Amino acid sequence: MIIHVANPIYDSVFKYIMEDERIAKTILSALLKKEVVHVTVRPHEYSNTTRDTLSMFRIDFAATVREKEGNEIKDRIVLIELQKTWLNTETLRFRQYLGAQYNNKNNIREADEKGFAYPMVAVYLLGHKVGNIKEPIVYVNHDVFDYNGNVVAEGNAEPFVESLTHNSIIVQIPRLQGNVNNRLEKVLSVFDQTNVEGDTQQVLKIDEDKYADDNDMMYVLHKLTAAAANSEMRQDMNVEDEFYKAIEDRDTAIMQRDKILKEQSEQISQQSEQISQQSEQISQQSEQISQQSEQLSQQSEQLSQQSEQISQQSEQLKNMAKALSASGQSNEQISQMTGMSVAEIAHLLE
Repeated sequence: MIIHVANPIYDSVFKYIMEDERIAKTILSALLKKEVVHVTVRPHEYSNTTRDTLSMFRIDFAATVREKEGNEIKDRIVLIELQKTWLNTETLRFRQYLGAQYNNKNNIREADEKGFAYPMVAVYLLGHKVGNIKEPIVYVNHDVFDYNGNVVAEGNAEPFVESLTHNSIIVQIPRLQGNVNNRLEKVLSVFDQTNVEGDTQQVLKIDEDKYADDNDMMYVLHKLTAAAANSEMRQDMNVEDEFYKAIEDRDTAIMQRDKILKEQSEQISQQSEQISQQSEQISQQSEQISQQSEQLSQQSEQLSQQSEQISQQSEQLKNMAKALSASGQSNEQISQMTGMSVAEIAHLLE
């Protein structure tokens, strides 16, 4: 049977279900792949309450985990720092919160004279994809090695090591997409956004029959169904929608502004290139004109030299004509000897 439940990706809905110990144990047991027998919500703050920053919902747990060590069953406390966000968030924001937890004296084991801290696991429920990681859930676990790269079997459980390092679990909600291959994916399937009903993200449609053999998951569904019917919860979701709508509008405006700036920058770059090309062409033309001017100057100088040579030749002919005339040669004889016309000779001798 198809039922309609509140979308737990909303902070208000997520807080509502995670403050229920049975649901917290169900989800955390699946994430840790260990039996969580008791969960306590530790003092925490919700950074999204003022709505003045990007939402990063945080909730901290002290989980009593039952583990088998050899032939013995032991309970140990593990701190779980769970952070959930809808939007792409700078990793610095995650690191700052983790840093605060490392610095929190309340995370030191009680009655521990050496000041060792409880082991910590950081869980990230992300409403966005992480790079090229295709797996919807990934585990980032530290290990202890010797110089040769061999695992030191007893290293991880050493309190000194646990106090200074932590494991991480990263869940990419957009990559869930109806795939259920294990217990964790079955538990997280209630976060699968491909089940969104209608135009709003507030409600998911889920086939209840798929969980009929799982009492814990049926309990989660009933809790989410109750949240969907709660008017105050729906109002809280409306507030979140308004908040994210404002962020989306702002991001859209920024993207449009950046697009316009990029286009203007490209136009300016093209214009600058055109001006550069025109400037280069003008420079080439100027160089050509300069070369032509130099050529004209050289030609003018050559003409001047030729004119001077002609003037000198004319003077020489005049002197020669006078000398020939003085020696008794007639104008006709002088013309034959110099190649000048009789009239020219007569003019020179005047």
